[in-house]
Amino acid sequence: MAENKLDILSEDYVPTAVVNEPLPWPVTNGTKADHEEENLKNKKVINGGRGEREMVLGRNVHTTSLAVTEPESNDEFTGDKEAYMASVLARYRKTLVERTKYHLGYPYNLDFDYGALGQLQHFSINNLGDPFIESNYGVHSRPFEVGVLDWFARLWEIERDDYWGYITNCGTEGNLHGILVGREVFPDGILYASSESHYSVFKAARLYRMECEKVDTLITGEIDCNDLRQKLLANKDKPAILNVNIGTTVKGAVDDLDLVIKTLEECGFSHDRFYIHCDGALFGLMMPFVKRAPKVTFNKPIGSVSVSGHKFVGCPMPCGVQITRMKHIKVLSNNVEYLASRDATIMGSRNGHAPLFLWYTLNRKGYKGFQKEVQKCLRNAHYLKDRLRENGISSMLNELSSTVVFERPKDEEFVRRWQLACQGDIAHVVVMPSVTIEKLDHFLKDLVEHRSVWYEDGSKPPCLVKDVGIKNCICPAHK
Repeated sequence: MAENKLDILSEDYVPTAVVNEPLPWPVTNGTKADHEEENLKNKKVINGGRGEREMVLGRNVHTTSLAVTEPESNDEFTGDKEAYMASVLARYRKTLVERTKYHLGYPYNLDFDYGALGQLQHFSINNLGDPFIESNYGVHSRPFEVGVLDWFARLWEIERDDYWGYITNCGTEGNLHGILVGREVFPDGILYASSESHYSVFKAARLYRMECEKVDTLITGEIDCNDLRQKLLANKDKPAILNVNIGTTVKGAVDDLDLVIKTLEECGFSHDRFYIHCDGALFGLMMPFVKRAPKVTFNKPIGSVSVSGHKFVGCPMPCGVQITRMKHIKVLSNNVEYLASRDATIMGSRNGHAPLFLWYTLNRKGYKGFQKEVQKCLRNAHYLKDRLRENGISSMLNELSSTVVFERPKDEEFVRRWQLACQGDIAHVVVMPSVTIEKLDHFLKDLVEHRSVWYEDGSKPPCLVKDVGIKNCICPAHK
């Protein structure tokens, strides 16, 4: 694969300087004819056999370009360049405001105000190296980072001297790190993950060249421990490294951690022969505040937990938190003289601003504030599910989730307008603190109106029995 975009465009391609002018063809290797042929190859029918709904891989890739141009010699006197850039940014802000109004399908809390931190945006804050070992680079936010880590350590019940962690650049990095620790503890271990695990889990298996067993799921999306049992028994001679989901990507399902541990024990795996990483990207921070929900805690034989900071918390940049046991991190870390610190993270340089945003939010909201927001999310998710069913739309909501699954809208323009996440015949809305009843009502009204047009020709909505189960499907065949 080419390393530079200029290397992968044909010789006659001229970069555009016009805002919103599409590139001549998707950016991939080869000539224009090759691109067209590749697009034809990449068309996939994802409509479950109900006619053709085509998805062209690459349709949503970079199709516009805001050119970077050299300043004119007299720009500092005329101010033309500054005025141009100001107008571009103003238009971009207007676009962001508009798109935020129609954001429902991805788990980001857009309700935040970090104006108080604006005074710190003039500094290059870098937490390179270990959070607990200060490097020679003095412009860092380690005290804030460790404060955030201590907060999560208390949440997941592990003593300060027994844990190690860091603030990651995203949820994927947390999974990559947790699984890497497991691989280092058990170099010959087999990775087990449900088929509905986040794609980063299987990316980790490829990156680390790990043997990986994909485990079946129940209709809810949680791991099928009967299938897990069979796969464990077939590989009893090798240690087990497990990814346990605290909220799956599409259905928001929570794997039964206690049952997973019991299954391991019944299959003959002692606690020194398995490592469990808990991927709590979204619901890992919500579940502790749900009454009667099972606990994710280091009092159980787990190895690591990770969450995203830009999802439920509402950080304006991607980030996350990864916590593991101190005894495990020793197999991964190396001293780096250049840093005067220890290397135990995936990345070298790390965003020092992210800890500030997390620290600020945790202090402002606290446990009680998060508990109120979790209750609001769950209440609004039930409202959406009930309203969908009232309008004859198949839907599902897992007990420990704010992710509402329903039939995929027939019109892809509608999907893009509301920024819905889709898979096969289903779509979902993730109800976050920024999602109000008014916004849900707007979405429902829009969906019901469009749906009446989609099926006015007598065609039928899809049957979702295979996706949400017979009790949640209210298609014409299962009303």
